Amino acid sequence: VVLPYKDRLLLFSRYLQQLVMESLGKEFDLDGRIVNQGIAVYGNKGSTDQHAYVQQLRDGVLNFFVTFIEVRKDRETQRFEVEPGLTSGDYLQGLLRGTRAALAEKGRESITISIPEVNAFTVGALIALYERAVGFYASLVNINAYHQPGVEAGKKAATEVLQLQQRVREAIGGKPGETAEEMATQLNADPEEVFHALRHLAANDSALQASESAAPATQKFFVIA
Repeated sequence: VVLPYKDRLLLFSRYLQQLVMESLGKEFDLDGRIVNQGIAVYGNKGSTDQHAYVQQLRDGVLNFFVTFIEVRKDRETQRFEVEPGLTSGDYLQGLLRGTRAALAEKGRESITISIPEVNAFTVGALIALYERAVGFYASLVNINAYHQPGVEAGKKAATEVLQLQQRVREAIGGKPGETAEEMATQLNADPEEVFHALRHLAANDSALQASESAAPATQKFFVIA
């Protein structure tokens, strides 16, 4: 769980999610053994998202580790008070330290990475730190962090869906139309995939209509002449 307490680091947790989960989520190790390795990463912005899941982190299943990211400098411009004697930066610091203490009370472990300010150098340093940590972890668990067969599988499947949609579009006739299952038989395709292709086309092409039917299995699709 990554909790950066700075608006300008809003996307950093999402970047880490892609870096860690794409690199370490592997079925096989380098020796070809099935290991189903991986680490789930989530987080967004500590000051708001802590209200979404800190309750579970503190009192729920202990299967996580928290990284807080602290930015010591509040802002480039003049600081202003949101309450007498307190700035928004003071609140961020209080929320970070308070949340960390609340988790520690229940034995929830965490670390805090503290940077002086957000700039190209410090963000680059954070990226370099995690990229090296991911590569090192991959070597420890004997997996290849630098290929993504799961991502490629999704892209290939998406290509097949688009190709099927083209075949479906070409096969649609006039009234009374055909059901998805009837068309799937003609195309030697999965009826469910054909149905979703037909429904997508009907929702976005005014020349294609779908009959009124409460059951998807009996709904017919046809082209308006």
